[in-house]
Formats: sequence, structure tokens, C-alpha cells
Amino acid sequence: MAITPWKPFIDLDRIMRSELDLIEPDMDLYEKDNKIVAEFSLPELDPNKTEISVKDNILKVKGSTESKKENFVRREIRRGYFERVISLPSPVKKENIEAVYEKGILKIEMEKEKEQEQTQKIKIRLK
Repeated sequence: MAITPWKPFIDLDRIMRSELDLIEPDMDLYEKDNKIVAEFSLPELDPNKTEISVKDNILKVKGSTESKKENFVRREIRRGYFERVISLPSPVKKENIEAVYEKGILKIEMEKEKEQEQTQKIKIRLK
């Protein structure tokens, strides 16, 4: 019999999110040419109720999707308030960020900043 480790905080996070009815949309994050691209699966997104921000190398997307008032027999598509906060793999130019919503996918393209040389040479002093 395999031993399964107990991860109480994962369960607690899941419970809290379900109680708050907070959706964490599926996403892909990848690099293409000189850009970082984030794609979020958000059906029926209202762009007027969506906020995208980048601060300190952190991308934050929050908003809401429209909820249908139907007599559901089965409901698996989650709608309502969502929020996703992710750390970007490298700094981006804040003035060159573009967001496009098409066919249920919110695509955010961010141009990378040129990385400054982090290495500094230290001259050794002789006594």
C-alpha cells in the first residue's frame, strides 16, 4: 500500500477558493521571439470588467465572466469572478504590453526588457 503525504494547505486553498467562488483560469505562459506570452482560457469574458497589470515582474489578471441564468442539468463551465497572479520569467517593458481577446482566449504579449549585465568585475587591491 502506497503512502500518500498529507498536504493540508493544498486542501485548505481548494476549500477557500470554492467557498469564495473564485475561479483560477487555465493558462499557458511561453516565450516567443523577444516576447513573453500569456494565454488565459476565459469563455464569455467581458473586457470592460477585466483588469490587467504588471508590477515588479508580476502579471495580475482579474475580472469576471458572465454567468448564464439557465436551468442546468449539469454545470461544469465555471463562470464568475476570477484572479490569476503569476511571476514572469524575465522583466518586461511596461509600455509594450498588448492584450487581445479572441474565441474565448485572452492573449497578453509582453516585450522583454534587455537584460542588463549583472556581473560586476571587482579589482583586487594590493597592500
